[in-house]
Amino acid sequence: MGACAVLASFSAPAPRPVAARSRTFVLITTATVPAPPAGTKSLDVWLPVPHSDASQDVRDLKIDSPVPYKIEKGAYGNQMLHLQLATAPTAPLVLKLTAQVTRREHLNLSATGPAAANPSKKGKTDPNMARWLAPDRLVPLDATIRQQAQEVVAKANARTDLEKARAIYEHVVSTVTYDKAGQGWGRGDIYYACDARRGNCTDFHAIVIGYCRSLGIPARFSIGLPLPPERGKGEVKGYHCWAEFYTPETGWVPVDASEAAKNPDKRNYFFGAHDENRVEFTRGRDVELAPKQAGPPLNYFVYPYAEADGRPLEVTRKYEFADVAVQ
Repeated sequence: MGACAVLASFSAPAPRPVAARSRTFVLITTATVPAPPAGTKSLDVWLPVPHSDASQDVRDLKIDSPVPYKIEKGAYGNQMLHLQLATAPTAPLVLKLTAQVTRREHLNLSATGPAAANPSKKGKTDPNMARWLAPDRLVPLDATIRQQAQEVVAKANARTDLEKARAIYEHVVSTVTYDKAGQGWGRGDIYYACDARRGNCTDFHAIVIGYCRSLGIPARFSIGLPLPPERGKGEVKGYHCWAEFYTPETGWVPVDASEAAKNPDKRNYFFGAHDENRVEFTRGRDVELAPKQAGPPLNYFVYPYAEADGRPLEVTRKYEFADVAVQ
């Protein structure tokens, strides 16, 4: 199998505003569950529900459902709607979720600004820290991955965890192309990404997260929806994902390697920042839902998921947003 070419390119951090930007918008999720096959005895449906955290506030949550449902809490703070029908419907089931979201730019200046020269210990750690050092099904932490990561940081002469993470980020942005042509991309498979050196956000961040973890640096994965930078309204056609890594000196540091690859002028910005043009749905990979699905853990959980008698059932979805003027 091929290995990612070892390359790290450092440049001076670009100036960035200290005051975090924010964006408030209404988000509408419409999920249409088709009528399951005749004879189906049970139907389960799960929808990710955006949650409030340090980077986003979710308010005025409204759910339109023709059948009873529950809001469940899963691992890592993930929130989801779940409904279960003992008698399967004979017509499609349409669910609509509406919420007002304020998303804030996530900045960590202690990783990139003047404070990086003399960082101080940051806050409490994540209770799931051990998980953020463990492998995922498609991101193994084997000897090959560890050796590749060690070569990257050695080439950059990186010593501290912050320097190592920066070297990994620069390496990924320099050697992986954002390209969704053909097949294989979009699974977050670290070996695919290293062999093909192309893919989407899942593939970029599989390398970032896998290399960090292989060197003992906790790293975590989040997924949700991207919004266009222009304010207005429209439909969101697909997902976006991003990453964070942790050092005791800086706390969690946001990175977005795929956006940096697509926008070279923002390469420095996206080491230490997530912009406000996104909304997070869930965190983590190999996701077990609440209650647990009959099938295997989901590679990631961003779109609605359904099972008819324990077998996956395709759900169509539509995401719409409309920016709200804040007084």
